[in-house]
Amino acid sequence: MSRRLRFPCVALGVLLLCPPARAQQAAPPTPTPPAVPKDALGRDTPRGTVLGFMDAARNGRDDIAPLYLNTGLRDQAAADLARQLFVVLDSRLPPRLKELSDRPEGSLINPLQPDRDVVGAIVTPSGQLELVVERVKRGGAGQIWLFSRKTLDAIPEVYAETDLVSVDRFLPAFLTRPRIAGIRLFEWLALALLPIGYRLTGLLSRLLRVVLAAWRRRRARNDELPADVVPGFVRFVLLAIVIRWLLTTVDLPLLERRYWSTISTILVIGAGIWALLLLNGAAERYIHGRLRAAGRGEVAAMLRLARRVADVVVLALGGLVTLEYFGVDPTAALAGLGIGGIAVALAAQKTLENVIGGLSIIFDKAVRVGDFLKFGDTLGTVDDIGLRSTRIRTLDRSILSVPNGQIANANIETLSARDKFLFRHIVGLRYETTSAQMRVVLAGVRSYLAAHPAIDAGESIRVRFFRLGAFSLDIEIFAYVFAAD
Repeated sequence: MSRRLRFPCVALGVLLLCPPARAQQAAPPTPTPPAVPKDALGRDTPRGTVLGFMDAARNGRDDIAPLYLNTGLRDQAAADLARQLFVVLDSRLPPRLKELSDRPEGSLINPLQPDRDVVGAIVTPSGQLELVVERVKRGGAGQIWLFSRKTLDAIPEVYAETDLVSVDRFLPAFLTRPRIAGIRLFEWLALALLPIGYRLTGLLSRLLRVVLAAWRRRRARNDELPADVVPGFVRFVLLAIVIRWLLTTVDLPLLERRYWSTISTILVIGAGIWALLLLNGAAERYIHGRLRAAGRGEVAAMLRLARRVADVVVLALGGLVTLEYFGVDPTAALAGLGIGGIAVALAAQKTLENVIGGLSIIFDKAVRVGDFLKFGDTLGTVDDIGLRSTRIRTLDRSILSVPNGQIANANIETLSARDKFLFRHIVGLRYETTSAQMRVVLAGVRSYLAAHPAIDAGESIRVRFFRLGAFSLDIEIFAYVFAAD
């Protein structure tokens, strides 16, 4: 390489190997602020504070329970206040803990006081007392939620009015001391009595039936009463009302009140599902009767499908409401239903094709029950139109079931829908027939057809010499007869 070219090459190599200039260096990344450490006692949210306090106080953790209180008391005084607060909450707090906010910023119901959250309200002789938690800053723990000072100041007075053993006074110890999942034994036994309570409401139904029958006899009314005057879903609602009434009259711990509140809610949800299913059945019977009276019996299959779809929707909604009540996000369940629906649709492609074909037949009124039709080489009368297939009674009096998908895609000739019947016939005359006789025969047949009341007397009548047959002079007779067959 020449000396002239060597220096530029060396300079170019040095430039390529050197790091970029400082001015062109990328700016250093902005340091992310350190995450706020979560509170070890779960006091980050209002729900965590309430549940954590109840758990610590229930387990006798007198060293932990006062840490949930925004109070200046210390040692034994703070532990006594925590015990009093636990007794008040355990006996008076409404069992709607799932409605408590689970967010660090709280529910923000009152924007003017974002650091205060109402977790419940109890009724006292002096009026309604709101149980409030407030967000405060405590050193390295950051912002945490504690029971407010105003709420704690009212707790000793409410505690003095609380009856602790209203149920235990009347039950033996072997029913109140053993616990299963935190629920006393006698309450599990009381749950087993719910079927008996349901049967007792059935006796109420019989009594009302007797009373209503006597009243109707006095009114000279002979229409028949329903078999069940008090339906099953009404009995469920009655049981739920009784449970709610007992919760307001009997002092039970919060865990047990949540237990019975859940049972009553499930009874109400079940009653709602039951009532909607019965309503779907009643609507189907009513519409079916009206359509039968109007001569639209082929819609019965569509009504059956609509009723089944409505039943599935009711059951799905009941399941979603139940999941929502137990705090389960139904979004995943809905996504699973969508994926499951796609899988079912792919697996039942032929069945869905026949169902959709049946719906198209019913909506388009291409085929009706009672129609006489020609399907391929088959002649028969439509006996029934179902969701999957159509039944045709053939001329041999046998039943032919044809999938609706085939009927929807096939050429069907509905013979019974004809307003006129084509009469086309060939009449042969002897070769000895003269032209004058031929003209007389043609005019006579034409006048006879024109005078007949069942013949379309318009331009459809044609009587003419047609051809020279092998053994006769052929006359073609063409006319439409007012008949369907």
